[in-house]
Amino acid sequence: MQNEAGENVDLYVPRKCSWTSRLISAKDHGSVQLNVGNIDPVTGLFTGESTAYALAGYIRNKSEGDMALTALAIANDAKLATSEE
Repeated sequence: MQNEAGENVDLYVPRKCSWTSRLISAKDHGSVQLNVGNIDPVTGLFTGESTAYALAGYIRNKSEGDMALTALAIANDAKLATSEE
């Protein structure tokens, strides 16, 4: 919820899983949020920016967290490469 000034006044804003788009509840203690740094494809250096990925405990419990994070990072790399051209 926002006030008249446009500021967020909610005490809790739920996250969504980056892989399944499910809401991550406050009691999901198996969920993680990872910040993966963006790399310049030409120089191979860190650009100072990062992309946040949230993975639900459901995905980690099924042992698919590494596959999901890899697929999300590859998709982000492809999106960044096309936006630079």
